[in-house]
Amino acid sequence: MIGVASLLIALAVGLVVTRVGTVALRSTGLSQATAHFQARSAFTGVGFTTAESEDIVTHPARRSIVLTLMLLSSAGVVTTLGSLLLSFGGSPGLRQAGVRALAIAVGVIVLWRVSESAWVDRHLSRVIERVLARFTDLDARDYVRLLDIAGPYSISEIRVDPGDWLEGRSIEDLALGREGVVVLGVHHGDGTYEGVPTASLTLRAGDTLVAYGVSSSLEELEQRRSGRPGDEAHERATTTHRASLRDAASRAAHPIAAGPGRTRRGAAVRREG
Repeated sequence: MIGVASLLIALAVGLVVTRVGTVALRSTGLSQATAHFQARSAFTGVGFTTAESEDIVTHPARRSIVLTLMLLSSAGVVTTLGSLLLSFGGSPGLRQAGVRALAIAVGVIVLWRVSESAWVDRHLSRVIERVLARFTDLDARDYVRLLDIAGPYSISEIRVDPGDWLEGRSIEDLALGREGVVVLGVHHGDGTYEGVPTASLTLRAGDTLVAYGVSSSLEELEQRRSGRPGDEAHERATTTHRASLRDAASRAAHPIAAGPGRTRRGAAVRREG
């Protein structure tokens, strides 16, 4: 059974390595989904060509992370194949081979379930972040978790087209904060970027607004057209956000009824408002 144990250990190490790679790539600014895909792709040697691949190649830190994953994957493949040979090469009969195959199947299922566990992901990511922050110069803060991107919130790029409600309005006039939307920056049509724009900045057709908020609110904002319908949509969004703040305040004031998880979310929303 030494071969079986070796195989399962090799698979477990592979899962940890890809998790470290995912957190490291995520710390360079990639989204959770992109970082996870690129880490798996590099470690398995599949080599998918995607639009994000150019962002990896042209970024020194990301390129180093991916090269390290590729190097580790070479050793991992050799170890896995060797373990398989040890598992079945010296088997005296079909019965023992079947027991070993069952042990491998059960072990793989357990490892897969552990790797997909949200609890394990949350705690393991925090440990990896601390290690990366201590021993590397990567910014290992998990912005996806800090901004609750995995929940109802997201960061979206909203292009300003002619006739949009956003066009020709200043950040102050838009009053998106009343809707629970935070403006993080603006990509201008000439290619320049303005982070944390001033209240007097006026959006023009061709600009792209980078905003943070509830995903459904951002989607509605992207579709909002100019004129009275757009103004009415803004008022409805404002009313909805105020109601959500009141609800959050009520849950925070009654933590026993709301439960610890709901109280924490309510406090987070109240701080945002």
